[in-house]
Order: sequence, then structure tokens, then C-alpha cells
Amino acid sequence: MDSGKQISNIEQFEALFNYATIGIVVTNDEGRIINFNKFAEKQFEFSREEVVGETVELLIPPSVHAKHHKYREDYYHKPEVRVMGHGRDLFARKKDGSTFPVEVSLSHYTIGDHTFVIAFVIDITVRKKQEETVLQQKQELERGTIEIKSMNSELEQKISDRTKMLREALAELEKSKEELNEAFEAEKELSELKSRFVTMASHEFRTPLSTILTSAYLLDKYNELSPDAKIDKHVKRIKGAVGGMKGILEDFLSLGRLEEGHVQTNIKMVTRAFIDGMFKNLMQELDALLKNGQQIVYTNSVVTIVCMDTNLVTNILINLVSNAIKFSPENGIIKVASFVEDNNFIITVEDNGIGISEEDQQHLFERFFRAKNAINIQGTGLGLHIVSKYLELMNGRIEMKSKLNEGSTITIYIPQPTRAEQTDI
Repeated sequence: MDSGKQISNIEQFEALFNYATIGIVVTNDEGRIINFNKFAEKQFEFSREEVVGETVELLIPPSVHAKHHKYREDYYHKPEVRVMGHGRDLFARKKDGSTFPVEVSLSHYTIGDHTFVIAFVIDITVRKKQEETVLQQKQELERGTIEIKSMNSELEQKISDRTKMLREALAELEKSKEELNEAFEAEKELSELKSRFVTMASHEFRTPLSTILTSAYLLDKYNELSPDAKIDKHVKRIKGAVGGMKGILEDFLSLGRLEEGHVQTNIKMVTRAFIDGMFKNLMQELDALLKNGQQIVYTNSVVTIVCMDTNLVTNILINLVSNAIKFSPENGIIKVASFVEDNNFIITVEDNGIGISEEDQQHLFERFFRAKNAINIQGTGLGLHIVSKYLELMNGRIEMKSKLNEGSTITIYIPQPTRAEQTDI
């Protein structure tokens, strides 16, 4: 029974030794290999017969033989169970001389006076490759992190620089804004002062001009009792000069009221008969301005109700027709026509006067603009500007066609409301 058990234990030990999935190398106290399991044969590519009796340095790279011999002797003097190579990389040598990384654990046993060492060898090639891959990835990650930090730092610096530049630009802009506001307020104050002065001066001039005009009419009446051609000539000059001055003052007053927002529209529905009467009164008022042989020919083709601000339209016509008289020669014909077309009330004023160049036409509706060929003709350069502003109040517009020395045609358009909108007027 005892011998059977012993045989069974030996067989079990041999099976455990040979079929273990770890390399096992047994050496004696001289460092010579006395046993070598099958897994070790596979690891080192040596057969058991080739290594038994050889020193363990056969399985170690030549470059570390000297150091390992000392480590082995130290271990035999003071054997203990331990993991060799802890904290450093260990390498084993195959039969073909190539090396591979290993992890080695040592244990020992004693029989009599002899000590034997068991080395458990694990091939950690795969793990080392994984560690190298992880290390490489870690290094790449660290490099990426450093690059990202560098880029972030550069970006933060750029943002800081841009923010600083933006703040400086905003400060300059704010400063410019304040300066502009100050300049604007100063300009506004100056403009208001100028407007008040012009308005005041215009009002003050009206009284003496009215006195002069009244005196001229009285002189004209006295001259009828005893006609004198020279007196009649000078009275007409006085009337003409006063009329021109009155027109200038009216332009300044109208501009002042427009700029101050005091001109309000009053749209009314008027008939053809009303328009005829308005034009008749207008022609009588302008009759005194006509040069020798000049005629105003008026044609009214309106057949429906028209919506307009009669005061504004009257002022517009006074301005346009008086300009036509002023810039047309003696014996000239000034044609005025009114009609409704494409839902617009349209008035045209046509003359055969000096005309306006294409270059000057683009500036014609600006304040105080005078065409080059009209510099020597009395006027303020405000008339057409005021007309355009009056039309804007009625949502209207103005057009001009002109050629030098061939005359001009000015057309104004006043949009008409639909029938539904007319009920609200």
C-alpha cells in the first residue's frame, strides 16, 4: 500500500511538473540544471537533454553572465522565496541566441546537505509589447497634451491680444463717438441759431418790403393822373425788385418751417373746377412776373376727384412756374398741364428757356445749388429743394428732362388713394 501510494505521488508530481503552463527550471547548489519541464523546452527551444547538467547561465544572455553568477551565489548562501528581477527588466536566452523578456519567481528546497532552487519562468513578451504600446500611446498623449497646452496658450495669448486691441478700438470708437456727438450738437446748435436768425430776419424784412411795395403801387396810381414813362419804368423796377426779394424771403421761411417740422399735410379731395380756379388765381398772381411777350398756357385734363394738399401744390406751382418765367426768354411760351394717369395726379411745367446740363441735373434738388448757366440770374438755389420736400410730405416725386438752350420739362407725381382709402379722407 505504501509503495503504491508513493508511485502515485511521484506520477502526480511528474504530471504536474511536465504539464504545468509555466516554465520550470530546477538547479542544484552548483547552479547546474537538473530538471527542465516541457513548457520550458517550448519557451527556450532547448530539449531537456540539451540543458541538464549545464549551468543556468546557458539560459541567460551572455552580457549578464558575470552579474548573474554573483546573484546566484548570494542566493544560495541566503535562499528565500522571492520574485527576481523586481524593479528591473529580465531577459532569457533561447537556443538560437535570441532573447525574450521574462518574469522569474524563485523558491528552494533542501535534501540533506544540498540546496536546490526552482525557477518559475513566465514569458512576458506579449505583456511587454502591450506595455510598450500603452507607453507609446501615453507618450503620444503627453505630446498631444503638451501641443494642446501650447496651442491653448498661444490661442489665449492671441485672444488676450485681440481683446486688448478690441478694447483699445472700442475706447477710440467711444472717444470718436463723443467727439462726433459734441460736433453734432455744436452743428445742430449752429444750424438752429442760423435757422432762427434767417426766420427772424425774413420776418423783419417783410414789413419794410410791404411798405416799399405799397408806396410803389401808390406812385403808380399817382402816375395815372399825369403819366410819365420814366416814373412808370422805375415803379416797375421797384415792384420787380421787391417781388424778387419777397420770393427769396419766402424760400428761407419755407425751408425753416420744413427743417423744424412745422409743415403738416392736409390732404383734401378736390374737383376739376377747384383745380381750374386754383390755377386761375395762380396765373393772376404770377402775371406781374411775365417778361415781354411771355405767355402761360394751361391745360387741365382732370375729370375725376383728386386728392392733394392744395396749399403745398399751390406753393409748388408758384415755384416751378416762376422759375420757368425767370429762365425763359421774352416772347416765350410756358406750358402747364394737369391730368391723372396710372393712379397719379400729374402736373407738368414746360419751358423753352436756358435748360440745364446733365452734370448739373444730378445736384439740382440740393440746398443752395445753382446751375452754372444760372449764376448771374437772381435766386437762392432753394426752390427745387423745397419743392422736393413738399412732395415727400405727400409721398410724391419729381422728375426733370432738360437740354442746354432748349428748355426744361419738370413733372411732379402725387399718388392717389384707392376708393376705399378715399372714404377715410
